[in-house]
Amino acid sequence: MRLRTAAALAALALTLTACGGGDEQGDLGSGTPDTKPTFEAGTTMARIQSAGVLKVGTKFDQPLYGEKQLSGDVEGFDVNVAKILADELGVQPEFTEAVSKNREPFIQNGTVDIVVATYTINDKRKQVIDFAGPYYVTGQSIMVKKDDSAITDKAGLAGKRVCSVEGSTPAERIKTEVPTAKLTTFDTYGKCAEALKNGQTDAVTTDEAILLGLVSKSPEDFQVVGEPFSEEPYGIGLKKGDQPFRDFLNDTLEKAYEDGRWEKALKDTVGTVQDQLPSPPPVDRYTAAG
Repeated sequence: MRLRTAAALAALALTLTACGGGDEQGDLGSGTPDTKPTFEAGTTMARIQSAGVLKVGTKFDQPLYGEKQLSGDVEGFDVNVAKILADELGVQPEFTEAVSKNREPFIQNGTVDIVVATYTINDKRKQVIDFAGPYYVTGQSIMVKKDDSAITDKAGLAGKRVCSVEGSTPAERIKTEVPTAKLTTFDTYGKCAEALKNGQTDAVTTDEAILLGLVSKSPEDFQVVGEPFSEEPYGIGLKKGDQPFRDFLNDTLEKAYEDGRWEKALKDTVGTVQDQLPSPPPVDRYTAAG
């Protein structure tokens, strides 16, 4: 996955506002937003429907995926996926900022019903929460300054100052695979981008999907180099052992794959700067253990 021209990236600030999230759920809805489905009493779906709101944890600082605008709206692909899920329940989504390190706690303590936040599915996380999906697959990559030709791949991070986010899969991978890298972690990737711009770090590493969004905001400052060196499936985090809710989320994803809502959600966000968009990945129907 590679980026378009700098001119196309520079235009993102104009195009994303026009086609991003907001509250216009109908664009991503089933076509019958006033018709609420019926769920068995005692299920998470029935509780959410009774409350009238789906509480969603997402990122507020990641262009293309989850970014809070000056208007107060949160926009991006993850946000659009959450809107599809809320529409299927017949409720409105309510967004709470969930940085990488607090995603599991927010799910466990009930701060949110789900987390849709560039959330990589892995076995360690599945010990404490469950995942629906995946709904998107990307890979870890590297962002450097526009004029930097010294770092071109993962091996080039050896001995360099590298920034990632606390509690993230990419940060853990760099610790293991490039142990001589001088890793600094913040709570958001926006802070990593600022550190790179100011010369406080030499590179930022995370999923290429996230870096693509950061470059789109500052194409004159940053570039993504090399090829992705991992596979990162993004999933919807939910409370451990809630199989009926997990089945509902997976069923909704598959329905959105078939009726075009997933494709629209992707084209309106990531598709504004990425030439070739992937097909939806098959959901993983593992049995969630309690």
